[in-house]
Amino acid sequence: MAHIQTQAEWEEEMSKKILTFVWQELYFDLRFLEPALSAFTYKRMDGLLSFATDGMNLYFSTEWLLRVFEKNSAFLNRAYLHTVFHCLFRQLWQVGNRNVRLFNIACDIAVEYTIDSMDKGSTKRILSWIRTQMYDSLEKEETGVSAAILYRRLSTYSEEKIEALEREFYTDSHIFWPKEEEMQSPALVSAKNSWDKRARQVTLEKERKGESKEEGEQLFAAQIKAGESRRSYREFLQKFAVLLEEPQLDLDAFDLGYYSYGLKIYGNLPLIEPLETRETNRIREFVIVIDTSDSTSGALVEGFLKETYAILTQKNQFSFQCQIRILQCDDKVRRDDTIKNVKELEEFAKDFQIVGGGGTDFRPAFSYLEELMAKGECRLPDGLLYFTDGKGIYPKKKPKYKTAFLFLEEYDKEAVPPWAIRLKLESEEFLHEY
Repeated sequence: MAHIQTQAEWEEEMSKKILTFVWQELYFDLRFLEPALSAFTYKRMDGLLSFATDGMNLYFSTEWLLRVFEKNSAFLNRAYLHTVFHCLFRQLWQVGNRNVRLFNIACDIAVEYTIDSMDKGSTKRILSWIRTQMYDSLEKEETGVSAAILYRRLSTYSEEKIEALEREFYTDSHIFWPKEEEMQSPALVSAKNSWDKRARQVTLEKERKGESKEEGEQLFAAQIKAGESRRSYREFLQKFAVLLEEPQLDLDAFDLGYYSYGLKIYGNLPLIEPLETRETNRIREFVIVIDTSDSTSGALVEGFLKETYAILTQKNQFSFQCQIRILQCDDKVRRDDTIKNVKELEEFAKDFQIVGGGGTDFRPAFSYLEELMAKGECRLPDGLLYFTDGKGIYPKKKPKYKTAFLFLEEYDKEAVPPWAIRLKLESEEFLHEY
């Protein structure tokens, strides 16, 4: 007997056809986005009144999808692309310590501004007065339209204005966006890495197809680049891990079958003993230099040290004999503290006070370390992190260890030595007051 299709089955079948239609509409207008448009696995979830994603799945309610398609099918094109852009710009993984509500609004504005600027037939809409006014202010200030920049703008707005922008730019639900404490789960790390790869594919595909260089396309490229540069300090710190051999049972390094066979044949004599050490990526020794000139905020420095502590404890990056040297330096080395375990680091961050306040000269910190190593008071560090606003005199000679300058704001790229690793930080990554 032939299966009689239920209402729920029919709704799901029609929903998949609608999503395929939306995909085709967008693909015809934006062919270079194919790697991103095809990324989602579709998941039905009753009760939703918009699209939602966790970076892996696109969630939707069949009732909502069918109703909106019947009344305003063009909206679904925008909504689908809106959710794709959130992932392509890697905004799901950028909230950090920011106020979640304000950051959600900032992400929505950044994405909608990009879609409106691209001005494609499949996503075109009439701009409201609120949108026009917001876009005009962004173009006049020329400060960029990344979610991080917009977030700072929103933090200065009145509650009334924020509510108006929230209503105007809301397009999809962010309820499945990962929370900060979930960021390091294997599934979410894999999802983020997949979107990093798709962003590169989209960029290459766009260049290969010779897509338009109009304002909207340039804005899209800038958003992709902003997502790339927003690699968090958490990820960045992994550059300073080194391969060490530590006293730890390594169950992966020997064959249990041979071990058991030896016990069976010879009684108490296994053929292969388990290794008593294993190679692990751990931080052994590195140096953090804090720029304590007038332009560096004490709250940011404190937040930076606390974030370092959190990363080291969560990631378990300390080796058993780890040593962190924290230098405070403006135009001279003002203080030298040595941290030997995570407890000491926590106490240091809790009681931290800035010492200094003069002009900035990066050279004394490097000279100081050279003197310590010459005296045998310091091992060659695995790396050095210089937390600074970037306004100072750089050393010309490349040190023997990896060196990274962590900038708190825009910096003069020409002034930074070519051998230095550089990362621009977002202040909200370290400020917990929001």
